[in-house]
Amino acid sequence: MSDRIPLPYTPKVLELFKNPKNLGKMVDANASAMAGSLACGDMIAIYLKIDDETQTILNATFESYGCAANIAASSILTEMLKGKKLEDAWKISWKDVSSELGGLPTVKYHCGVMAVGAFRRAVRGYFKNKQKPEWIPEELTAEERHVVEEEKLVEILSKRMSSGSLPPTC
Repeated sequence: MSDRIPLPYTPKVLELFKNPKNLGKMVDANASAMAGSLACGDMIAIYLKIDDETQTILNATFESYGCAANIAASSILTEMLKGKKLEDAWKISWKDVSSELGGLPTVKYHCGVMAVGAFRRAVRGYFKNKQKPEWIPEELTAEERHVVEEEKLVEILSKRMSSGSLPPTC
């Protein structure tokens, strides 16, 4: 008998976990980014094909190493992005992702945050050597800050592990 209580995933989350849409690396992407979470070990890579002239997202795919919520959030986000102008897509929040999924358990909100953070990181990367539009804020958004904070924690942990300065485990 298991001590774990199953998470109350919506039918949409379970469907996209079992049959994700837009899964896989995009070879002709002109924008991409990764994000990960130390809290759960999940990773997401987002790939975008953007029309340079119209700044419309022609295609969006993802790769994921993670739980049902991680895969479903990435899958639904790629669906939400396709065909949108970058400026409109930028406005998609983790709450929008969660809503499209019919909700996420509170302990899985970070999966939506991570997916949106990876997407916004990809957009910033796309404009790295171009004129950045006014609709991209100078300051990182909450989703982007979350991704950066997770990476800093991983870096600190990695340094401690490689130097042997972690306390012994039980």
